[in-house]
Amino acid sequence: MVSTAFKTYARDHGGRVILLFLLFLLALYQFNVAGFSAFAVVCLLPIIAMLAVSSFEHRLYVFWALMGINYIIQWHNVSLPNGIPMSMYNELLEIILIALAILDVKEAKFHRAANAMLVALFIWCAYCTLEVLNDTCGIGIDIGSWYTAARMMAFQLLYAFIVYILYITNPKVLVNYLYVWGALALFAAFWVWKQQHLGFTAAENAWLQTRGRSTHILQAGTLTRYFSIYSDAANFGIGIASTAVAFIIFGINSKVKKHKIFFLITGIICIWAMFPSGTRTAIACMIAGFFTYIFLSKSFKIAIPFTIFFGLAFFFLAFTTIGNSNQQIRRMRSAFNKDDASANTRSINQEAMKKYMAEAPWGIGMHIGYQNAPANNKYTFMATVPPDSEYVFIWIHTGVIGITIFLICTAVMLIGACCIVFFRIKSPSLRGIGAGFCCAFVSQQLGGYGNQVLMQFPNCLIFYGGLSIVYVLPWIENEWNEYEKELLAIQIEKERLKLEKKRASRV
Repeated sequence: MVSTAFKTYARDHGGRVILLFLLFLLALYQFNVAGFSAFAVVCLLPIIAMLAVSSFEHRLYVFWALMGINYIIQWHNVSLPNGIPMSMYNELLEIILIALAILDVKEAKFHRAANAMLVALFIWCAYCTLEVLNDTCGIGIDIGSWYTAARMMAFQLLYAFIVYILYITNPKVLVNYLYVWGALALFAAFWVWKQQHLGFTAAENAWLQTRGRSTHILQAGTLTRYFSIYSDAANFGIGIASTAVAFIIFGINSKVKKHKIFFLITGIICIWAMFPSGTRTAIACMIAGFFTYIFLSKSFKIAIPFTIFFGLAFFFLAFTTIGNSNQQIRRMRSAFNKDDASANTRSINQEAMKKYMAEAPWGIGMHIGYQNAPANNKYTFMATVPPDSEYVFIWIHTGVIGITIFLICTAVMLIGACCIVFFRIKSPSLRGIGAGFCCAFVSQQLGGYGNQVLMQFPNCLIFYGGLSIVYVLPWIENEWNEYEKELLAIQIEKERLKLEKKRASRV
């Protein structure tokens, strides 16, 4: 209907349509080159209005757009308009989704958000809000800089929780979500293969030879750490390892054959993709995730094989030299070497940090960074030293009080989700989905202890949002049982027809 009306208008007003189209192209070009400007904003208003109207009718499309943008926003091949903070793309889509739900409040499932995770996130966001008053460095209160830090460190977690609670509303959407996530992870795995065998693009190589050179080209240039469509190798390695944990667990527990095959293939490919990253923490994250599953599985049939397999994998890496001819395996193995100088550098830096942080229990302030730390301030070192860990970053900026609150809130969120999986969900396959999200979250948190990856794209939305889904599962379990029963009936019928066809061909 809309396209017909547009064609009619274009036929009657062809010149004006062409002129408007050229203006829109010019606005998009200016938007890409110069960022926001009055001309670009005015010309883009009709497009924004059309998108807003279509969003009312197709809200899930906005949700899927959020998923895609979140995954590729830090891809070095993506050229973003100047003047727009990278986090704004996710944040605007999340706010739009929340606003759309509020406008249709009768259909929204707001009551499902009343749980332990919401309470924990409110406490953390409240503390980060109080941090606006923190003036430890004596340079005054900077609300703009504080908000930039607070929305990355706290508010985006709350946005992710609300969006996932409101839009993962039934089994079909849940399964579609798992397929979209899996497809994005497979693309990331393909891209790391492409980087290995076909080389880097010009944009990727420019980053690798400048900012990434010291951390991604190692051993006198003989070892390259690959980063796929992520910001860096550590972010990729830990993110894809946690994804592998989730999909292997999804696959083990799925009863529907086509789901099981897709999940297991995705998980196995993600495990392979972890190794080219050369991120030593990633293998520890994967093992931690699977060991968490041993507890949540409530099954000795699963627990015993998992324990044996990962016990052997640990023994292989920690106590043998098998595979040392492979550089990536050698680097992964160094994570278990207590005498490895590179692996211990973070611990040495953290010991130095403790001396400074002893006098700053509230942290140096969320708004303090290398760009505004005064040169003669005693906390300048803390503002400029690379934290190399998400937990250390939070500790520096919010103090021992902040990191304690963050850890307690994280524990509350995780324990609440694990209790739901362990006690409330009866369906084995749905429990497997819940366990997969919990174990991936554990894996990611361990990654946050070793690297600054928790709040990075795409990990924050994926894994905090994934934990939010666990709190939705008890609400949709009855629908899930019916949905699964229908799929199994179709599967059995297809197998019956296939068997009959096979028997007929033998006659």
